[in-house]
This record gives sequence, structure tokens and C-alpha cells, in this order.
Amino acid sequence: MADASARRPRLLHVHSSFSLGGKEARAVRLMNIWGDRAEHAIISAVPDAMGARAAIDPGTPVHFPQAPLLAGRPGMGRFRALARFMADYNLVLSYNWGAMDAVMAHRLFAPFMRLPPLIHHEDGFNADEARSLKPQRNLYRRIALQRAQALVVPSVRLETIARREWRQPADKVYLIRNGIDVARYADPPAPNAIPMLRRTPGKLLVGTLAGLRPVKNLVRLVRAVAPHRDRVQLVIVGEGPEREAIVAEAAACGLDDLCMAGFMAEPWRFVGLFDIFALSSDSEQFPISLVEAMAAGVPVASMDVGDVATMVAPENGRFIMPDEAGLSSAIATLASDASLRAALGAANRARATRDFAETAMVEAYARLYGEALAMPRILF
Repeated sequence: MADASARRPRLLHVHSSFSLGGKEARAVRLMNIWGDRAEHAIISAVPDAMGARAAIDPGTPVHFPQAPLLAGRPGMGRFRALARFMADYNLVLSYNWGAMDAVMAHRLFAPFMRLPPLIHHEDGFNADEARSLKPQRNLYRRIALQRAQALVVPSVRLETIARREWRQPADKVYLIRNGIDVARYADPPAPNAIPMLRRTPGKLLVGTLAGLRPVKNLVRLVRAVAPHRDRVQLVIVGEGPEREAIVAEAAACGLDDLCMAGFMAEPWRFVGLFDIFALSSDSEQFPISLVEAMAAGVPVASMDVGDVATMVAPENGRFIMPDEAGLSSAIATLASDASLRAALGAANRARATRDFAETAMVEAYARLYGEALAMPRILF
């Protein structure tokens, strides 16, 4: 009998970066659920940004090969090298704008090198496209995606962009909403679940989970919390290049008890500590961190970005705000009313349980990838 490992499909994941954010958390979760049913190789356009590696289960077959550069000046030599690299796999999974050169390489050389099918995933935009898309990038995507087997998006807004701006056929665009293991969030967290947190007596916790990147605009959240610093304490869970700017803004605003908790895995263990979950991003699509907070029964104050307004329970909708002043006002209102927080938290938990359980998401990805591999049941 042939070795089982020889029959496993080989999936190449081409990431814009592999720091643990929403798309990386989803990719890792799928890999861990599928276990040894597939073998994975992961490369990143930012080779040093590999923080999500630590979240992969030890039993999941995965390696991190050296690959041609994913970023740099476009050129046929680099595209050819990328195409040759992809030829060793059964399916290529690319993620976000930072992987688009690999998609272009596939577009150019697939007919000549018998390359495997490619499925592209778009989860949102960085700060440089948070307010408006760049026309030259739209054109590049239109050309590069022509030979992609499918384009996966998590939000209605991105689905619309894919069809209108990137000119993708409707039958090629797959809307697969992010899901989580909601049951994990049912138990109350331990009081010391965030080791860095030193609670200020008498204050509520306003918390968020985010990579410390400009697009998350966490200095906005600092400013929104600052007028209420006598009754709330801000907790930011995440790591990234904006740490110093956030700390400096907190000092300028008089937030002397800001908790910068750093990166923490397994959010079900701590997100329920928050009395209010806050989202201050310039751009989001379907943030997993929001679903995690909802599953933990936490009320939400957020900027009106992506699908956020339709994700929260209807009762929570009035706290999804168009600007910084509105976000600050939402935090103040929620902080002043314990019964309101409890009611909205319960409604959010019910919404997450009903609509955002991970089972449907896992099945949708297993079906899509299996069909691309011509092995429909391989990941079930």
C-alpha cells in the first residue's frame, strides 16, 4: 500500500504577510482542522512576518520553503521563477494584494507550464487603499485574476468590488463569511487571562484585538477613550509597528493605565474580560475579532466599516459610528449603562451562534478546494 503522505494534496499558501491577523487566523484554523488530510507550504511577501506560524498545530504537515521574491519590480524573469516554484504543488492559495505578483505569474505561465489551479483570497485593504482603491491596482488585479479558478471574499462590500472594479464574473466570486468555534467562547475567562493587565479599581475594560498597523487607527481609539478615562481602561491586544505611536498618543491624552498586552493566541480565553469591545479601523471587511467579541457576549462600539453594521445584532447597530466623535460617544453611553451592556452582549452572542459558527465556513472551503483539486471529499 502506498504511503498515505504520498496521496496527500500539496497546497501552497502565498501570503502578503503571515503575521497573525484575521486571514492568517482563518488559514491556520482550516489547516489545523484538516490535519494530515493535506500538506501545506507557506511563503510570505514579507519573509520576516511569520508570527502566525506559532498557531499551527504540531501535527499539521507544514513547511516554510525558500521561494522567489514575491515583492519587487515586476519582470518576466521573476514571474517565470514564481511559476516554476508553483509547479511543484497541487493547488495554489494566494492572499491579498501582497501576493498578486504570484497571481500574475500564474496568469502568464499557466498555459505553458501546466501549473496547478489557483484560488485567490481578498480580505481587505491596507492604509494606502483604506479610503479609495487605486486604479492601477484595480487594472492589475483584473489582468492577473483572469486565470484564477476562484476569488474568495468574506464581505458583501468586497463581493461588490470584485464584480464591479475587478470585473470578475459572478460565478467565479465566492462569498464565504468568516466563522469561529462559538462554543469555545461560552465559558467566562479567568480574571488573570491577560497577564500584562493590571486593572485599575472601579474601571470598566474597553478592549480590542488588532495588529498594530496604521489601517487599524488605534491612535483614534486612544483619543476616543481618553475623555472617559475616569471610568474606563483601554486594553489593546496585538503587536506591530504602531506600538510606539499608540503609547505616545496615550501619554499625550493622559491614559496612564493603558494596557498594551502584546500578541496573544486563543482569544476565547480572554476576550470575555472586556466590558466593551471597540473597533477603530479605517478599513475592515468582516473582522474575525468582532465575531469573537460577539461570541463572548460583549457589546460593541465601532467605526462603520465593511460589513460591521450588519454583523452585530440589530440592537447594537446604533453604536456603529461614522466618525471618531461618534465612537467616543458610543463608548460613553455603553460605559454608563450596565443593563444595556448585558442586553447587547446577549444579543450579540445569539447572533454569532446563529450566523457565524465555523461549520459552514469550513465546509465551504473544503468544498471549493476539493473541487479545484478534483478530489471533492479529500478535506471532509
